[in-house]
Amino acid sequence: MTRTPRERMVLSAAQLVRIHGVGATGMRDVVAHAEAPRGSLQHYFPGGKDQLIAEAVTWAGGYAARRVARVAAKIEDPTPGKLFAAMAGQWRDEFTAQGYDAGCPLVATVADVAATSDDLREAVGKAFDGWQRPVAATLEEYGVPVARSASLAVLMLSALEGAIVLARAHQDVAPLDTVVAELRPLLDGAVSTVD
Repeated sequence: MTRTPRERMVLSAAQLVRIHGVGATGMRDVVAHAEAPRGSLQHYFPGGKDQLIAEAVTWAGGYAARRVARVAAKIEDPTPGKLFAAMAGQWRDEFTAQGYDAGCPLVATVADVAATSDDLREAVGKAFDGWQRPVAATLEEYGVPVARSASLAVLMLSALEGAIVLARAHQDVAPLDTVVAELRPLLDGAVSTVD
């Protein structure tokens, strides 16, 4: 699939923020990473860096939401605990194969700008909401009551993001394994057995 220069810049911004954060990701770095024409930055992103980062965050949230469906489709005999294990497993695989340099662009963005940019903080909040919804919907498909699915989705994303941060800090996947082991019984126990 061939991406336009604009799409490549949004994707590159998300990738660079994963590694460097918002503050250390320069616009020239994004253009170079995307192999985009230099003048295209002003053309596609007249709102400057904030517009580009907001779009990168939106893309990242959509990507995470789409991954939920892809992961869920591969689970045999699906349960909420298996869904969470598969979500964490993607990060475990990435860290094991590529190292610990890159984390979640949503966390990196909110860590850098929560106190300085309401627009970017709100963009991250919407991206997390967009990721949480398919997690909650999948939990419902697996038999979790509607009344609990949204709160368990928040718990899953919070635990996953915290484990990602700890894994990067310790250069070890153990935090991911820990949250999976501890949450699996709780998540699987939330399935309603009433027909």
